[in-house]
Amino acid sequence: MSTRPERTFPAQVASEGLAIGRIALRRMRTLTAIAKGTPEQESARLDAACLAAASQLERLIGRAEEEAAAILEFQAALLADDELLDPVRQRIAAGEAAAVAWQQMMDAQVADYQVAEDEYFRARALDMADLRDRVAEQLAGGGDDDAEAEAGAIYVGADLAPSRFLELDWESYRGGAVVRGSSASHVAILARARGVPLLVGLAANESMLVDGAEAILDAEAGQLIQDPSAETRVRYQRRAAEREAEAKLQATHLGKPAMTRAGERVLTYINVDDPHALPAVDPENCDGVGLTRTEFMFSGEGGLPGEGRQFGAYKALLLWAKGRPVTIRTLDAGGDKPIPGLTPDGESNPFLGLRGLRLSLARPDVFRVQLRALARAAVEGDLKVMLPMVTRPQELEATRILLRKVVSELLAEGIPAGMPKLGMMVEVPAAALNIAAFDADFFSIGSNDLVQYVTAAGRDCESVRDLYDPLEPGVLELIHRVAQHGKLVGREVSLCGDMASDPRYLPALLDTGLRAVSVAPARLARAKAQISAYG
Repeated sequence: MSTRPERTFPAQVASEGLAIGRIALRRMRTLTAIAKGTPEQESARLDAACLAAASQLERLIGRAEEEAAAILEFQAALLADDELLDPVRQRIAAGEAAAVAWQQMMDAQVADYQVAEDEYFRARALDMADLRDRVAEQLAGGGDDDAEAEAGAIYVGADLAPSRFLELDWESYRGGAVVRGSSASHVAILARARGVPLLVGLAANESMLVDGAEAILDAEAGQLIQDPSAETRVRYQRRAAEREAEAKLQATHLGKPAMTRAGERVLTYINVDDPHALPAVDPENCDGVGLTRTEFMFSGEGGLPGEGRQFGAYKALLLWAKGRPVTIRTLDAGGDKPIPGLTPDGESNPFLGLRGLRLSLARPDVFRVQLRALARAAVEGDLKVMLPMVTRPQELEATRILLRKVVSELLAEGIPAGMPKLGMMVEVPAAALNIAAFDADFFSIGSNDLVQYVTAAGRDCESVRDLYDPLEPGVLELIHRVAQHGKLVGREVSLCGDMASDPRYLPALLDTGLRAVSVAPARLARAKAQISAYG
C-alpha cells in the first residue's frame, strides 16, 4: 500500500464507465539520434519510414470497424500525398536530415490544423500529430512499445490518437485518461463504441502522476483518483459491484419488449454505424433499425460507391432484420463529415452550409445512384428511407418526385423495385416548428443537431459544452411538438440521437410523449430496463 496521500484530478467524461487498476503512464520517449547521411541516404530513410508507417496503418485498417478505418485511411492517404512529402524531400535535398525535415514540416502542418476556422480540421490536428510521431519513430529506429500492458492497467498520458487507441489491448487496459482531447474527438467516439471508460481534459501533468500507482478511473463523476485511501477504495469496489449487478439485471430485459410501468409499449430500435458489427447483435432483441448511417460507404477509399455496392449493403441489412423495419438515412455528408470530391471546400460554417439533403439535391448525379439502390432494396424487406437536414416541405416533395421517377425507370428496365416509406429527420428548428406542413410517412428526431441548433452551441465545441444541454426547455418543447403531431396524424415519431442512449435524458423524452427510440446496440439493455421503470 502506498504511503503517498490520495490525489484527485478532475476531467471530462468522454466515455462512461468505472475502472480500478494501476496507472500506466505514457511518457514521450527520447528516441535515439541517428547520424545524418547523404541527401540520397536521407531520402531513402524517409521513404522507408513512410512505408513502415503505412504498413502499420494498413494492418490497423484491416481489423478496424468502418468508422475507425476511415480515420486511419485519412492518415494513410497523407503518406501517399506528394503535396505533403515534396517539401520534406526538398529540404532533404538541401542538406537537412530526414528526421529534422519531417518533424519541422509536420509541426507546421499540425499548427495550421489547430488554428483552422473549420471545426473539422481542428479535430484533425491530433490525427496529423499522430502521423507525425509515427513516422518520426520510424526515422529514429523506434517503435511503439505501449501496445502491451499488465492486466488492470489504466492508460494515462498527454493524448491518445485513434490509431494508438486501436493498437492498445483493451483486454489489459481497463480505461484511459488523457490531458488533451475532447468528448467529441474521434478517439472518444471509438471508446464509446467499444465500451472503454475514457476521461479527457485531465487536470494533471506528468510530474503529478506516478507510473504504477494504484488508481480509480471514475468516468461517471469525471475524475482520476491516484493512490486512493482504503476508505475510497472500498467505496469504489462497492460501486463496481453494484454496476456489475445492475448490468446483469438490465440484461434480463434485453429479450423482452420494452414496456412502461403503465403497460405502454415503447419501440426500441438500434442505430447502425457499421453493418459489419451486426452479426454480434440478435435482431430478436430489438424492434428493427431506427437509423443506418450510410456515410460508412462513402468515407473510405475507392471513390463514391456505385449502385451495386449500395444495394448489396442495404439488402444485407434487411436480411439481418428478418422482416423488422430497417430505416436507412440517405447520405448525411457535410458539417463534421466532409467527403473529398463531394462536399464543398472552404465553407465558413459547414454545419449551416451545404450538408445532408441540401447537398444530395445539389448533386442529383450522386443522389440518384443512392435512390436507385434503395428502391431496389425496398422489395427485399420493410425498408424506410429517411432524409437528413430537411428544412422546407419542398425538399421532401422534390425527393419524393425523384424517388418515384427512379422506381419507374428501374421497372422499365426490368429491375425489381418498390416505393419505400419516405420519412425525415427533424433536426432543424424551423422544421420542428412547422412540422404540420411536412407530408412525411414518419419522423425521426435527430437530437444531436437539434440541440446544437436550438442552443446555438456547437456539439464539438468544449468551450460552450455547458450550453449544449439536451434538457434545455426549448429543446424539449420542440420534441414534444413533433411527438404530439405524430399522434395527431397517426405517423410514427422516434428519436435516434444520443439523448435516447443516455439514462439522464430518456425519462424526459418519454415525458414528451415519445414512444419510439433508437439507441446504440450496446445501450439497448439499459434503455429497455429504464423504460420498464418509467411511469
